[in-house]
Amino acid sequence: MEYFELNDGNKIPAIGFGVFMIPADGPTYEAVLAALEAGYRHIDTAAAYMNEQDVGRAVRDSGIPREEVFVTSKLWPQDYAAADAPAGIQRTLDNLGLDYVDLMLLHQPYGPVDEAWAALEQAQAEGKIRSIGVSNMTPKIWNEWVPKFKVTPAVNQVECNPTFQQRALRELLDPLGVLIECWYPLGHGNAELLGNPAITGPAAKYGKDAGQIVLRFEVQEGLVVLPKSTKPARIKSNLDIFGFELTDAEIDAIRALDTGKGTHDPEDTSNVDRLLAFKVHD
Repeated sequence: MEYFELNDGNKIPAIGFGVFMIPADGPTYEAVLAALEAGYRHIDTAAAYMNEQDVGRAVRDSGIPREEVFVTSKLWPQDYAAADAPAGIQRTLDNLGLDYVDLMLLHQPYGPVDEAWAALEQAQAEGKIRSIGVSNMTPKIWNEWVPKFKVTPAVNQVECNPTFQQRALRELLDPLGVLIECWYPLGHGNAELLGNPAITGPAAKYGKDAGQIVLRFEVQEGLVVLPKSTKPARIKSNLDIFGFELTDAEIDAIRALDTGKGTHDPEDTSNVDRLLAFKVHD
């Protein structure tokens, strides 16, 4: 396993196991157990995924010491108001059955973001959260909110893969030591991406599959990757990205695949209304 150092001094595994859209009450529990058994030490969930309880149970049942498993969750806008955020944070801890989370993010950059961030800062000071960060912030949204924060986020989790490499965002965040975490790191199974010679060539050379080359590229670029699968073989193969390195020429060829376009635009006002209307609890 490779680790990156966060700007708060904590370390984060370069690859994590994502559980978005894996059902609760069994499937998430089994998938997380399989991931931990395969060697993952970083699990990424969220209040809005509705499967925090399964994640926490799997972490506890794995037999792996708590301090060796990096657990991330995310606060939902429903709980961003100052009066609600502390309870939202505690609800996540209770759902997970853990005394602390290693990283908590603001899941969406809408609503009273500043109030929610202040609550994360306070929970971090109290030891309930080790590191704090944001998600889905474009450069414009980042510049709207983050200058008001006392603590600089440790990470920004956004859509990021070889066809959408977030160059402008990285130029903004790199000087601040803020890491980007990639959701959709494999381009949501983009067949055109996975079949591109810039990917298939190195795959044949190193005896890897296309997904492993994409993930290796992202890690070499200093990005945290969060692949998801419920298939044990795929869970294991997504982790098998260490022990080799892409050459500078191979990195440059994959960099050239960037279109600058993703599938989700956080600045789209229709997304704002839709996500603010979604509730994660009564």
